Amino acid sequence: MAKKIQNKKNKYKIDFKYNLSIFWSFLKNYKLMWITLLFLVFLSQGKQVLDKFLFKTIIDRGTEFAAGNLAREILIGALLIIGIIFLVLIVFNTLLHWFQLHLLNKLDACLIRDLRKKFFNHIICLDHNFHVTHKTGSLISRLMRGSGAIERMTDVIIFSFAPLILQATIVTISIIYFNWISALTIFLTMGVFILFNIYIQKAQEDSKITLNKTEDLEKGTTADIFTNIDSIKYFGKENLIKTKYKKLLENTKEKFLKNLGYFRWLDAGQSLILGIGTFFVIYFPLMDFLNKQITLGTLTFIYTIYLGLMGPMFSFVHGIRGYYRSMADFQELFEYGKIKKEILDRSNSKKLEIKKGEIEFKNIFFNYGKRKIFEDFNLIIPANKKIALVGHSGCGKTTMIKLLYRFYDIQKGEILIDKKNIKDFKQESLRGEMSMVPQECILFDDTIYNNIAFSNPKASKEEVMKAIKFAQLDRIIKEFPDKEKTIVGERGVKLSGGEKQRVSIARAILANKKILVLDEATSSLDSQTEYDIQRDLKELMRGRTSIIIAHRLSTIMHADKIVVLKKGKIVQMGTHRQLINQQGEYKKLWNLQKGGYIK
Repeated sequence: MAKKIQNKKNKYKIDFKYNLSIFWSFLKNYKLMWITLLFLVFLSQGKQVLDKFLFKTIIDRGTEFAAGNLAREILIGALLIIGIIFLVLIVFNTLLHWFQLHLLNKLDACLIRDLRKKFFNHIICLDHNFHVTHKTGSLISRLMRGSGAIERMTDVIIFSFAPLILQATIVTISIIYFNWISALTIFLTMGVFILFNIYIQKAQEDSKITLNKTEDLEKGTTADIFTNIDSIKYFGKENLIKTKYKKLLENTKEKFLKNLGYFRWLDAGQSLILGIGTFFVIYFPLMDFLNKQITLGTLTFIYTIYLGLMGPMFSFVHGIRGYYRSMADFQELFEYGKIKKEILDRSNSKKLEIKKGEIEFKNIFFNYGKRKIFEDFNLIIPANKKIALVGHSGCGKTTMIKLLYRFYDIQKGEILIDKKNIKDFKQESLRGEMSMVPQECILFDDTIYNNIAFSNPKASKEEVMKAIKFAQLDRIIKEFPDKEKTIVGERGVKLSGGEKQRVSIARAILANKKILVLDEATSSLDSQTEYDIQRDLKELMRGRTSIIIAHRLSTIMHADKIVVLKKGKIVQMGTHRQLINQQGEYKKLWNLQKGGYIK
């Protein structure tokens, strides 16, 4: 029980060491750029102290002139030199800031690109199981938040941490020369101020991570709601969804307010520390001035340089907040970096090129966790034959395809294509050598042409148009204003089910692979559309090894072989005519649906 409590306590902790190591892995690629930036910041902070020293000189010379100890000509000469120096500093500071922002913008752009590239590439290559267990909205939210965090981190370093550290060093050295007690007072005030802010930010860490997770849940659910907007409309559940969303917003609001509550203590503590610090920074040099140990210019210099530190100190505090916020934002995204692929290519893997298309499932053992799916399963699918897989939901049909595509690895046995183990080849080449027509063709929010060309980006326009004609899309799209350049909308919502299936068929024919998988390719279509598309599919399957998953038995009557599955085992195998004339599972299924659909 104690262990569970401890795990729960550590659940929302930020892994600073790991997050900083990842941040550094990006930053180290641009060493010259950020070292130059730090040098520019150093020059800028030195200029701030020099400004105040010039003001000290003016006061001291003015005091001497007022006391009659300095000639008017000498004062004017000194002021002229100071004026020239000040004008030079203005030009210098303008150029300095221009180059600083130029370099910072370039660094930010490079870091954001590198971070998005690294994690996008990593996430998209993670196993199928990862993508079916993580919400798309949350993935996008964390990727975008991580991009913002890396930009914020560079701003924190350049505009918050570096200026105070460099100016505090310059200021301390400068004031020690005039009054060491004042230098110590300023140093202690800064130290207590910074430590207090770090303490509050540390206390806020758990609250910020919790808020991030709550926002991710809200965004993920929002994406899920909009993705299923048709279901909401069809069932008239707008009010139900609004109530559900209201609860999400209330939860986010509570976490947001809890997170903001820490800033009340932060503001009060800052005011108290700076108030006490300012009193002593004024008191000690004022006593020295009254005792004629320092000049009025030095007193002014100490006070103005202390006031000049207020900006960098509050900027530093803002930077601490930005730092913790960035670390919290990094946390969820960088956790993805710790997730490793379970389905791995062997070190000597080669690219697969399918010549014939014979498939063999040999002594297969496979479990989903504790759920046993296949045990010593065997099946040979001859090259260029049409094999149909039928059976009740959960019998293993779709799992067979996922194993063939290596979305999951079998625990024991072999899956062979042309007598070669699929584990000996790169996953991407394996999948690229097969083609699929799914039940619902999910399209990119792009043109019909580009959606079809996706399966073979190197195809010529003539080849794409030939595939469009084969799928009988040409007679449909000729009615569209933009023809094949018509944008299909998100997930293809602007097309009907039949039109999307024709796009899917065109994709498959353009891919031109020896192995074709039809995963209930017509089960969601009306009878006339199904009849029309079945003719296209029959042509598509010609000369290919085809695996047909079907619930509607009327669609597989002409398969070369029908494999009947039940609880992961083959219970019957044969042609439609053979199976319909013998007692068994297939005849039961046929009688249940009479050419319809298996429940």
